[in-house]
Amino acid sequence: MKRKENLPPLTAAKGFVYSAGMAKSAAPGKNKRTNPSTHARHYALAGSMLEASAAAAGLYLVATPIGNLRDITLRALETLAAVDVIACEDSRVTRKLTEHYGIATPLTSYHEHNAAEARPKLLARLAAGQSVALVSDAGTPLISDPGYKLVRAAAEAGHAIVALPGASATLAAVSVAGLPTDRFFFEGFLPPKQAARQKRIAALGGIPATLVLFETGPRIAEALADLAAGLGAREAAVCRELTKLHEETRRGTLDALARDYTQGAETRGEFAIVIAPPREKEPRTDEVDDLLRRALARGSVKDAVGEVALATGRPRREVYQRALSLAKDAGDAR
Repeated sequence: MKRKENLPPLTAAKGFVYSAGMAKSAAPGKNKRTNPSTHARHYALAGSMLEASAAAAGLYLVATPIGNLRDITLRALETLAAVDVIACEDSRVTRKLTEHYGIATPLTSYHEHNAAEARPKLLARLAAGQSVALVSDAGTPLISDPGYKLVRAAAEAGHAIVALPGASATLAAVSVAGLPTDRFFFEGFLPPKQAARQKRIAALGGIPATLVLFETGPRIAEALADLAAGLGAREAAVCRELTKLHEETRRGTLDALARDYTQGAETRGEFAIVIAPPREKEPRTDEVDDLLRRALARGSVKDAVGEVALATGRPRREVYQRALSLAKDAGDAR
C-alpha cells in the first residue's frame, strides 16, 4: 500500500498479495492477468485518501457491516479498493458503503435471481487473471446467500479463494443473547407459510444446540407464537437492528416474547432470534434402577452410586437411597 499521510502501515495478511500477479494458493502458470480494471484504487480513512496496489488474481470473500458502516476491517477496505470488480447482491446497498469510503471499484450484481447467468461471467474474469470481491448486502458472504455455488465453481477451476472475516449478524446475536454458545445451529429464515413453518419448527425441536434464526418485522409475532407452541417455554433472545441506532435485545421465554410482539413491541427492522437448546430429559426412576442393578453387579455400592449419578445427573444422595432400596429388596428376595 502506498501511503499519502504519515499513518501506520497496514500489514498484509498471509496469503494476500498486494501487487498484480498470482495469489500464493493458485497453481503455477495459471491465471495470467489480462485486461485489469483501470479504476482508481484508493479508499478514504480518517480524512486521508490511501492508495492500494492491484490485488492478486482470485476470489475474495469480504465481510461488510450489518448496519454500522464503521464495522469493517482495514483489510476489507483495502481489498475492496484493490480488486478489479465487486460482485454484490444489490448495487444500491453496496454503493452506500463504497461511496462512504471513497472506493471507486466497479460493481456487478450477483444474487439468487441472476446467479446462473452472472456466475459464468465472474468465472471468466477469474480465468482472465482478474480479482473479484464477493460481498453480501450485510455481513459475511455465503451466510444466508447464494455465494457458495460461485466459491465451489472457483475452487473446482483452481482459482485462489481468500476469506476476509468480519461482521456477522449470526455471531453478533449469539454473543449478546446470554445463552449457551458451545454449540449452535444456524437455521436462517423459517418458511413464511404457517403450516410449513410449524413443520420446520417441529424438526428443529430435537436439535441439541442453541438455535439461531432470522425473521422479518411483519412476521416476528406469529413466528414467535409458533416457536413457543412448538418448542415450549425455552429461554430466548430477540435481537432487533443489531449495530444500528435503535438496536434492541429482548430476553425471556418464547411465550413471553411472543406476547410482547403481539401486544405492540416494535417490529420495524431486521430480527435475529436465538433460542436455548432443549433441556435434557431426566431418566425415569425405573431407568435409574436398571443402571444401578447393572452397576451393583459389577462393584460396590459406593462405586455404583458414583457411576450412575455421573451418568444421569441425579443427586448422589438420591441415587444412594435408591441403591440401598434395591440392595434391601435383593436381600429380602433371598
